[in-house]
Amino acid sequence: MALTLPSSGNTASTSNALAVDIRSLNTLKYDAGTANNAQTTREVAKQFESLFMRELIKSMRDATMKSGLMEGEQANLGQDMLDQQLSVNMSGQPGGLSEAIARQLSRQMGGADANFSVPSTLSLQQSLRRAPAAPSGAETTAPAPKGRDAFVQHLSGTAERVSQESGIPATFMLGQAGHETGWGKSEIRNKDGSTSFNLFGIKAGKGWTGKVAEITTTEYINGKAQKVTAKFRAYDSYEDSFRDYARLIKESPRYEKAESVAQTGSATAYASALQKAGYATDPAYAKKLSGAINSVQRTLREQA
Repeated sequence: MALTLPSSGNTASTSNALAVDIRSLNTLKYDAGTANNAQTTREVAKQFESLFMRELIKSMRDATMKSGLMEGEQANLGQDMLDQQLSVNMSGQPGGLSEAIARQLSRQMGGADANFSVPSTLSLQQSLRRAPAAPSGAETTAPAPKGRDAFVQHLSGTAERVSQESGIPATFMLGQAGHETGWGKSEIRNKDGSTSFNLFGIKAGKGWTGKVAEITTTEYINGKAQKVTAKFRAYDSYEDSFRDYARLIKESPRYEKAESVAQTGSATAYASALQKAGYATDPAYAKKLSGAINSVQRTLREQA
C-alpha cells in the first residue's frame, strides 16, 4: 500500500492518509521539517498517531488467542485492512496524542505553535473513551504486578473499558483495587495459591452462585481489629472483577449515593459515600481510599 505524504500545497487530501510501517517515520519527520506549515505539521502528527494506533491494535490482536476458524492469507489481509482503517478513525481526535506530537515537531522546527497543546490526563482518558478498544488476554488474566506504578499501568486499560460502560471513573476503581490489594501485594487467593482475581474484597453472600475463595481477613468489630474467616467471590479474570464491582455499585440500592457522587469526580465524596454505605468496617476507610485514588491520578499524570 502506497504512503501518501502531505505537502505544503495540498494538505486537505491527506486527512485519511495512513502511515503504514516504521520506515515511514523518518520520511514523515522530514516532510514536516521541510514544509514549515502548521497545517502540514498537524497532518504529519496525525499520521504518526495513526501508525502508533495501528501498532497498538496489532499488539492487542496478537495477544488474543485465535480460534483457527478465520485464518489464512485472505483473512489476515482483510483484518490488516480493518486495523488500518481503525487506526485512521482513531487518530486526530481533539486533545489526543497527535496534538502533543505536533507540538514537539513544531518545536524541533524552531518555533512553537500556540495552538498546539499537550493533552492532559483527562483529555487522554476522553480520547480513549471515544476510541474502540479490545481487551488483552494477558492484561486481564496474568497476575497483576506488585507496586503502585506497575499495578496501575497493568490494569488501567481494563479499568477504562469498564468505566466506559459503567460511568464510574477508572481512577476510582483503580484506587480502590490498589487499596484493597496493597497494590497487588495481598490479593485474595484460592486454596491452591492462585489468584481469585477479586480486586475489591467483595464477599460471597447468599445470592452469589459463582466460585468462592475462603481466607482469613481483618474485620473491625466494635472498633477493634479482629481476624475472621470469610468467603469472597472468585472470578476468571480481572476484567470480570471490575465488571462485578461496577454492577454492584450501580445496581445495589445500598450504594446509590456512591454511584451518584461518582459522576461529580470527587474522590473524597465517593470514598465517604462508600464508607457510609458500609462497604468496609475500617473506620478510616474513606480517608485511605481517597488517598489511594489521588495517588492513582498522580501516577497517570506522570505516565502520560
